Amino acid sequence: MAKITVLGCGYGTALGVLYTKYGHEVTTWTKFEQEAEQLRTEREHKRLLPGVRLPDNLGVTTDPTCVSGADIVVVCIPSAFYREAVRSVKEYVNKRTVVVNASKGLEEATGKRLSELLCEELPENPVAVITGPCHAEEIARFVPTTEVCAAYDPETAKYIQNTLSNECYRIYVNDDVAGCELGGVLKNPIALGCGIARGMGLGDNTVAALMTRGMTEITRLGVGLGANWKTFTGMAGIGDLIVTCTSQHSRNYRAGFLIGQGTPAAEAVKQVGTVEGYLNSKTAFRLAKEHNIDTPIIEQIVNVCYNGSDPRKSINALMTRESKHEREVFWFDE
Repeated sequence: MAKITVLGCGYGTALGVLYTKYGHEVTTWTKFEQEAEQLRTEREHKRLLPGVRLPDNLGVTTDPTCVSGADIVVVCIPSAFYREAVRSVKEYVNKRTVVVNASKGLEEATGKRLSELLCEELPENPVAVITGPCHAEEIARFVPTTEVCAAYDPETAKYIQNTLSNECYRIYVNDDVAGCELGGVLKNPIALGCGIARGMGLGDNTVAALMTRGMTEITRLGVGLGANWKTFTGMAGIGDLIVTCTSQHSRNYRAGFLIGQGTPAAEAVKQVGTVEGYLNSKTAFRLAKEHNIDTPIIEQIVNVCYNGSDPRKSINALMTRESKHEREVFWFDE
């Protein structure tokens, strides 16, 4: 069993519940004392995980020294606050501690993946990524779930797999850190688009088209940013896309649904909470332009969210693009 610190009490609380059930010594950390006190006293995250009782032995703290002596530190912080959170605890992290990114975002200012931030801030620590199709609401209720772990050192990925896997949480390993991380990031704008389509009253045909062509864009951009296209056929790609584009648990989907119904994008995000697809669509589109990669769906998500475009016009723009062959030559024809 391992000593684990989880940074972040949103999705991090769900992971804390899971890890504690299977015998690990777990502490969750938040910088907000009010949140920590509520979790300690009520033993329930009423906003994010209503009805889920937190184990009595799951620690909750605001003390940054909680990472000291941990075998594993799992970082579950929204991308906008990620580097700040890591910097607040970094001086207390032992060099032997494995640091795992479990968030799905990009740093807006630099466009860097979050594991890259970990490598910059904690250059002597082994770094890994856990990603895949999962909702916090189901993780905390022990619904059978599979994810994938990728690390810069294969032995680190195997260590996470062997340590954290259990009867309801199965971890596979992959050697493509960039692909695993980008799959988790880039599906979010597509899920936002699927929610918009549903909110507009559009049907299964439209959502299927957005998911399928969205996966093409994810793969196209991911390969351009150094990923292996095969990664996107697995849990970090198609698996995570499915779960995020089709479920009310998905904040990206829920925010998109509100937008499709006519709620301004910024207000929809305010109502739902952290929506990485909204935050990262602009960053992803910027990276696509920098690498001369065509991402028309992500472009239209940016237009709707930031440029005030009517979603109906964005759908029309996608449907009336120049006709082309479906197959992507550069990643199917090797």
